[in-house]
Amino acid sequence: MSRLRVLAILTAVLLPSFMTALDNTVVNVALPQIQGDLALSEANLKWVAAIYPLSLASLLLLGGHLADTVGRRATLWLGVALFTLASLGCSAAASGMALIACRALQGAGAALILPASLAVQSHDLPPRVRKAAFSATTAALATALACGPVVSGVMTQHLGWESVFAVNAPLGCASLLAGFLVPRPGPAARAAAPAPATASATLSLRVVALACCSLAALAYCLIEGPEQGFGALPVATAGGVVAASAVGLSCELTSGRNTVLRLLLRQRPFVGGVITQLLWGLSVSGVFFFTSRFLQNGLGLAPTPAGLTFVPVAVSLIVTTPFIARLARRWGDGRISAAGLLLVGLGLLMVALGSSGGRLVGILPGLTALGFGSALAVPLTSRALESSPDHLSGIAAGLFSAVREASGVVGIGLVGAIVSFVEHAAAAAGSDGSNAFLSGYQAGLCFASALVAAGAPVALWALRHRRRSPEGGGRAPACTSKPGP
Repeated sequence: MSRLRVLAILTAVLLPSFMTALDNTVVNVALPQIQGDLALSEANLKWVAAIYPLSLASLLLLGGHLADTVGRRATLWLGVALFTLASLGCSAAASGMALIACRALQGAGAALILPASLAVQSHDLPPRVRKAAFSATTAALATALACGPVVSGVMTQHLGWESVFAVNAPLGCASLLAGFLVPRPGPAARAAAPAPATASATLSLRVVALACCSLAALAYCLIEGPEQGFGALPVATAGGVVAASAVGLSCELTSGRNTVLRLLLRQRPFVGGVITQLLWGLSVSGVFFFTSRFLQNGLGLAPTPAGLTFVPVAVSLIVTTPFIARLARRWGDGRISAAGLLLVGLGLLMVALGSSGGRLVGILPGLTALGFGSALAVPLTSRALESSPDHLSGIAAGLFSAVREASGVVGIGLVGAIVSFVEHAAAAAGSDGSNAFLSGYQAGLCFASALVAAGAPVALWALRHRRRSPEGGGRAPACTSKPGP
């Protein structure tokens, strides 16, 4: 394979991966300006942030299915085109509902991009290049997550929040152009391609549908409940959907049809990794959403300095990552991961304490600890994916990614419900608006700290013994998940 073709494939894969990761963080800093310009309610503002990961998590497994059946390249180009057009729709949105709808389409495009891009790297690149490609993808994801708040702050302040979404248009067009320039593989390469997974290596569509219904209904309850009241008919109906979907999902998972889940759930590292990822996402995702609002509405920062406030998180994560392997060899994956989760919990408490002073410098140590802790928890991801059997590595990565995105959705709603409840209680007790929000924000931080710290014993249990797949399960790349647990 020529270097030009390899470079074109890498460009066509890395740019979409970078876009999808960037969009998960870039919107947070722009939220206060979006709320002011579009006159959004508190619930609608949460939907703007939550609908993207909700759509992504719901359709991720479907994206993997399309990559296997329709074709990985066709699925990737369709996802990039949808994501690009939806981004343009977001930048042109004149109402909250239009923005939420386009954000949902962005999530659908990302759900096609992520599994298809990994499949292209695994099958369309020569073996000697794959490891470097996976490393480059990890670096692209980390860069997007690290730069997202900073880029968002600068662009929001100087170009308007619309530019945060419009920037995806040139990136998407460049990715599509690079993809069309890649020649199709010859007959010999197609003949040498690995056979598709067997029908048993998939999940029942009923499981996927029930999980999506349960997640969407739960998100609705948590986001709309504080505003409409949990006894309101729509919220109560959504609660009934959650209960019915959970019962149906439980019956499906205990039936004899879903052998894939039973095989994966026998792997202790995979189960522990999923649980800790869920706890981490529930806590940190909600905290980031409200921290951006606290920085701009509470401390009065402009978007650019508010975005720069998150630099300590990115710097500490990037600085720590190269030393993780050495620390894990010395102290063990379980201890390092547990220490990382405890450090994340401590960082959240430090942010809660530092926010009382009303000064930016008070929360910087906590944000720095958050980055260090997230980096130390990385072995949970790699061990969880390595523990899956080789023929289930794709579905394991898809499930893990879906849990990551779903936890972010529920985290925004769950932490948001606590923030709203305490804020309203403080306002009823006579506090002004600023102090009432601060009380709710600190309560949300303390709750999130307890959640993520609960993952420490789970990490010790999951990674108690270092066991590797007999066939080198490392083929399931850790880059399928973002930096963090």
